Amino acid sequence: MKLLPLHYAARNIGRSPLRLALTASGGAIVVFLVVSAVASVRALDRGIRASGTVGNVMLLGAGSEESVERSEISASTPGILAASIRGMKSLGGAAFISPELHVPLPLRRADQPAPTGNARDLVMVRGVEPGAFMVHPQARLGIGRLPEIGRSEALVGRSLAARLDISDNDFATTTNMNQNSSSADSANQTTVPGILIDDIPFTVTGIIDAPGVAIDGEAWAPISDLLVLTKRQTISVAVISLDGADIGDLEMFAALRPDLELAAIDEPAYYAGLARFFRPVQILIAISALIVALGAMLGGLNALDAAFASRSREIAMLQVLGFSRAAVFVNLIQESIITVAAGAIPALMIAAFLLDGLGVRFSMGIFSLRVDAACVASGLAAGLLLGLIGSLPPALRCLRVDIPLALKSDLV
Repeated sequence: MKLLPLHYAARNIGRSPLRLALTASGGAIVVFLVVSAVASVRALDRGIRASGTVGNVMLLGAGSEESVERSEISASTPGILAASIRGMKSLGGAAFISPELHVPLPLRRADQPAPTGNARDLVMVRGVEPGAFMVHPQARLGIGRLPEIGRSEALVGRSLAARLDISDNDFATTTNMNQNSSSADSANQTTVPGILIDDIPFTVTGIIDAPGVAIDGEAWAPISDLLVLTKRQTISVAVISLDGADIGDLEMFAALRPDLELAAIDEPAYYAGLARFFRPVQILIAISALIVALGAMLGGLNALDAAFASRSREIAMLQVLGFSRAAVFVNLIQESIITVAAGAIPALMIAAFLLDGLGVRFSMGIFSLRVDAACVASGLAAGLLLGLIGSLPPALRCLRVDIPLALKSDLV
C-alpha cells in the first residue's frame, strides 16, 4: 500500500489556524487533566504508604486500629512497654519508643485574619518527644532547633512551612547569633512568623524535612504541651522500632495485659490500610478528570468532523490519483495525532512547571505532586488516544462518500 508522505499531513494542519487552535487546545486540556489526576493519585498513595517504616509497630487503643486520631491509651503505657518488651532497638541505652498524640487542630499564621464561620484550616498536630526522630527515620530536623517543653514552641514540616510562607531564611537570625547566647534569647530574636494552634500562640523553632510522607505536612509540639492544650490525659499511640522481637511478641503482650486495652499493628500495614480507605477518593479524582477530558475530546471530535467534511473533494481527488482509502485513512489519522501533539507537548511542559513539587492538602496532610515518568507517559498516551479515537468517526464518514458525489461539492 502506497502511503501519503508524512509532510503532507503536517502541512495540512496549518491550513486552518482556528481549527488547529481548537483541536490543539482540546488535546492540551485532556493531557493536562490526565497528568494532574495521575500525579494527585500517585502522590496520595505514595505519601500514605511511605509514611510507614518497616520494623515499626504501633500500639493503639483496642478498637481504634483504623484511626490513630480516635485511639486513646494510657500515658504510662510507653514506660511499661520499655520495661517489658525485649528486642526493641536502642541507642546508648535509649529504647526506640515514641509516645505520640495525634490531634487535628486549626492552625494558621498569627498575622493572618481569623477564618469566618466553619472555614477552619485543620492540620495534623503531633505531640512527640525528641525520640520521635529515632523511630521515624524519614523525618529529620532540616533547620532550627527542637522545641522546649512549656514554652509553646513547635516544629513544622517543610510542606506546611511553605504553605505558611516560612522559609529557611527566617531562621538566619537565630542560626547566625553568638554561640554563647541562650536558646531562649535565640527564640526571642528569630524572625520566624508566629503561628496559632487552636488559637494559642506558638513559636516555630525549626522545619522538619520529611519529603514524600505525611509528616511533611504536620506540626510537631512537645507531647506534654499538647496534652495541656487539648485537656487530655491519654495519648494516641506508642510507636516502637523492633530489632530482635517481632509483632507477635507485642500481640502476646497486649493479650496478657487486657487492663491496658492495646492493639498491636504493623506500621506499614496501618498506612497500607489507610491508603485503601482513600481509594474511593482516588477513583473520584480519576473519574472527574475523565469526565472533563471526555468533554474536551467531544469538542475536538466536532472540530475534526467539520474539518474532514470540508475536505471531501480533496479526499476524493487523492483516491482518483491512485491512493487507496486505507492510505488516505492513515494520513487523516496522522494529521489528527500531529494536531493533538501540537497541544500535548506544551501541556506536558506547563504541567511539569506548575505541578511538580506543588503541595496539595488532603485530610489534614500535605503531599507534594511529582510529575514523573508515569505521569508523562499517561499524558502522552491520553493525547495519542485522543488523536486516534477522535479521528476515526469523521475519517470513516468522509471515506464512505462516493467519489463522484464528493468531487461535485466540498460539503457533504
